[in-house]
Amino acid sequence: MSGVALAVTAVAAAAGVGVSAAQGAEQADQAKKSMQQAQANADRTAKQADQDFNRANQKKPDTAAILSAAQQAGKSGASGTMLTGAQGVDPASLTLGKSTLLGA
Repeated sequence: MSGVALAVTAVAAAAGVGVSAAQGAEQADQAKKSMQQAQANADRTAKQADQDFNRANQKKPDTAAILSAAQQAGKSGASGTMLTGAQGVDPASLTLGKSTLLGA
């Protein structure tokens, strides 16, 4: 081979390597984009499945138990609360240790 033919062959081989490298990088980018798209689709599907499960298994209040508890509380008297009971608050406990008005 002559020097010119050898140079042309070397240039063509280098160009071929450059084109292959560019195509390889483009394919890698496309594969990366495809993986990201697949992950986004999987996330979307999982989120939708979770929402569907939650919709199907909603918690509902037990209205019969709430009504029963309210009726039982009503039997303890009008002044009865969870803190004081049916007898209310003892007025002597409100004096704060003093026997006169305003604690003086």
